[in-house]
Amino acid sequence: MMIRRLSSPMGSTNMSYLNPKTVVLIGIPGLQHVQFWIGFPFLGVCLVALLGNTFLLIIIPIERSLHQPMYIFLAVLSATDLGLCVAIAPKMLAIFWFDSYSMAFDACLTQLFFIHALQGMESGILLAMAFDRYVAICNPLRHTSILTPFLITRVVLMVAIRATVLVGILPILLKRLNFFHSLVIVHSYCEHMAVVKLAAEDVHINKSYGLFVAFAILGFDMIFVFISYILIFQAVFHLPQKEARIKAFNTCTAHIIVFLEFYILAFFSFFSHRFGHVLPYVHILLSTIYLLVPPALNPIVYGVKTREIHRRVAQMFVLKSATQQ
Repeated sequence: MMIRRLSSPMGSTNMSYLNPKTVVLIGIPGLQHVQFWIGFPFLGVCLVALLGNTFLLIIIPIERSLHQPMYIFLAVLSATDLGLCVAIAPKMLAIFWFDSYSMAFDACLTQLFFIHALQGMESGILLAMAFDRYVAICNPLRHTSILTPFLITRVVLMVAIRATVLVGILPILLKRLNFFHSLVIVHSYCEHMAVVKLAAEDVHINKSYGLFVAFAILGFDMIFVFISYILIFQAVFHLPQKEARIKAFNTCTAHIIVFLEFYILAFFSFFSHRFGHVLPYVHILLSTIYLLVPPALNPIVYGVKTREIHRRVAQMFVLKSATQQ
């Protein structure tokens, strides 16, 4: 790494780093003195996410009653959530507990790619689940003929390819930057805008493309999930029997909860980083919560609201208890 002095018109000099090999993640600015203790609740959330999503990935393949489009999408969502925890938690907890602040620049870009790509995949799977609920309620007789295994496979592949291609350009654009005015990332993980703000060059392309990716994935998906649920509610409220309306609504409750907590936190994190005047530690805490809490909540919400999953988990624990006795 080379350091270059840039002279300003006023005669002062600024330090500029040429092609840095490492960066420094400081964790949560303003809370460094307590982030050792903050690490414990985050560890608890990660453990809940790891255990809950692992349970779903075990239960869904072995329970034949769960071999339906919604639960196949849920299994993909669980795999995505596990990936997010693995991408974020180890380095973040190492910063909090072991003062492991430095990180290779290429490793930082790799973490950035996986975090944002998995976010994009999660958003796409939520859209696919909304479409599944729309077909199941608005066109139930054709549900199995529309959502065939072939279509489900194509949807999952399209979601993965979209996220990989669109997000994959972000680290490529960052890699072309040569000069950085700082190597200190004010965050607990490598986030796109946090890295862009370090650059001492023109970053309009990086910012514009970041906005495009956010709206092409999160914005697009949120709009169509919203439209799906408008159509679903219209169909539900036109059902003649009250019991049928309640049953149809209950099948969507878990997805509505997951949808709201994902997109509300996502857009708060996104807009506060670019346009807001939120205190740095508030933004970083909320952006970390946004990435780690949904993976922990998703298996809990679906486990509680889905009778088949609830029953299968109970059977597993009863069988384990009986075996031990």
